[in-house]
Amino acid sequence: MTQRAGDLPDLTETALGIELGSTTIKACLIGPDHAPIATGSHLWENELADGLWTYSLEAVWAGVQGAFAALADEVERSYGARPTTFGAIGVSAMMHGYLAFDGAGELLVPFRTWRNTNTAVAAAELSETLGTNIPLRWSIAHLYQAILDDEPHLPEIASLTTLAGYVHRALTGEHVLGVGDASGMFPIDPATGTYDQRMLEQTAHLAAAKHPGLRVEGLLPKVLPAGADAGRLTPEGAALLDPTGTLRPGIPLCPPEGDAGTGMVATNSVAQRTGNVSAGTSIFAMVVLEEPLATVHHAIDVVTTPAGDPVAMVHCNNGASELDAWAGVFGEFATALGQPCEPDAVFGALLTAALKGSPDGGGLLAYNYLAGEPITGLDEGRPLFVRIPGSRLDLAGFARAQVYGVFGTLALGMRVLADQGVEIDAMFAHGGLFRTAGVAQRLLAAATGAPVAVGRTAGEGGAWGIAVLAAYARAVEAGSDLTLSAYLAERVFGDIDLEVVEPDAADLAGFRTYLERYEAGLDIERAAVASLVPNTQNPEGDQ
Repeated sequence: MTQRAGDLPDLTETALGIELGSTTIKACLIGPDHAPIATGSHLWENELADGLWTYSLEAVWAGVQGAFAALADEVERSYGARPTTFGAIGVSAMMHGYLAFDGAGELLVPFRTWRNTNTAVAAAELSETLGTNIPLRWSIAHLYQAILDDEPHLPEIASLTTLAGYVHRALTGEHVLGVGDASGMFPIDPATGTYDQRMLEQTAHLAAAKHPGLRVEGLLPKVLPAGADAGRLTPEGAALLDPTGTLRPGIPLCPPEGDAGTGMVATNSVAQRTGNVSAGTSIFAMVVLEEPLATVHHAIDVVTTPAGDPVAMVHCNNGASELDAWAGVFGEFATALGQPCEPDAVFGALLTAALKGSPDGGGLLAYNYLAGEPITGLDEGRPLFVRIPGSRLDLAGFARAQVYGVFGTLALGMRVLADQGVEIDAMFAHGGLFRTAGVAQRLLAAATGAPVAVGRTAGEGGAWGIAVLAAYARAVEAGSDLTLSAYLAERVFGDIDLEVVEPDAADLAGFRTYLERYEAGLDIERAAVASLVPNTQNPEGDQ
């Protein structure tokens, strides 16, 4: 039961989650019942610098502090006092990428995010050598590409981590990482719960041949499972999180995790034959495997749950950003007519209209490719909306095509899993796209061919998920022997209502037709990449 305004909760029984997403940094405080008590957020944007997508470390801390301050303000408004402590804290962030530091903890090159696709040569060589798929965005691909390019910072590199690992280390001094996030840096051996030793030795041999003296195994963070002790908030960390000095040090932190892992927690999909879809700037599906995949495929990553169980991940670089941009255009149009609307209202109207569109998109196609898309073999992207002659251009068809476009590349990856015999009992969805009840959920069911469930936490996403992981670590420290799966089932989701939508026959058939056109139309996207040069000064317009 959620705390009532005016009743100051026992803050030692709360858990704070902070997640650094692609466009928003969110903070979520939950009570002992795991229901949100307060939230805070801060908007930020990546930038294209010297041809690479990045965020500055100054922007990281401005965003973390802004989200925390907004949450603390909400606690003070509701309960009359600012928080001085919490029962536990967790940090999550977008996975992968490259954050390389020297021995003094100084960043050697600007943060290279998951969105960059400059690592094709490294990823291909590593995939062939290791016998497993190493995607372009993985940290080891970024490191090995830097080695192949003989970048001048390499002699100084002392540690490598992810964004969540960086923030966690700044707060605690601990160079550690949750196993789910670590599995997006380097392959994990499920038997040991840490980096695959054989693959690590092979990678070290490759690296040493090209850059003698570089010890790959010495750069990576220590791997921890969910529930493990990952350190405590230091005085310096407390001052970073809350520059007002109100927050006290000493609070325990759970292992830092990636957004994929927190999405799994937020949707109670860490058990076998369950999966989830997270939709934001990127979109990805996670399916917990019963047994290893039969073959290696470039569209499928093998990562883990926060508990270390193997997961097949279908990751698409492009998610709902283009749909958001179109919603912004319609919002501007409403304002121009003298009828300004809140963004959520515009977005909701657009999604609701999609339900009235033709099941096959009516001859309309939308490509949401703001960035390159490895699954479809594109190093760069160009967002496009196209239609065939004779098609009807109306709001309903336009909206459905745009939502289908969000799910298009994901469906191609999910088809690979189906061909390998991977079965899914249910998909759970989360992210802002699913706040409008029943719309994106229904169309996702058509795209995946599986029932899709959405709970009341769908819009809270990873910040709530990492807060739950912090609460789990606190429970383990207090003596609980529940597995993560059992903890979620018994203590977190036992009384949460889920809305489940089964695939509609007409939608299933319609999406199959849309996907055939979508796949055939990728030649249009390739031609656009070849002929249309983006504006590198402002590559995403005014988003």
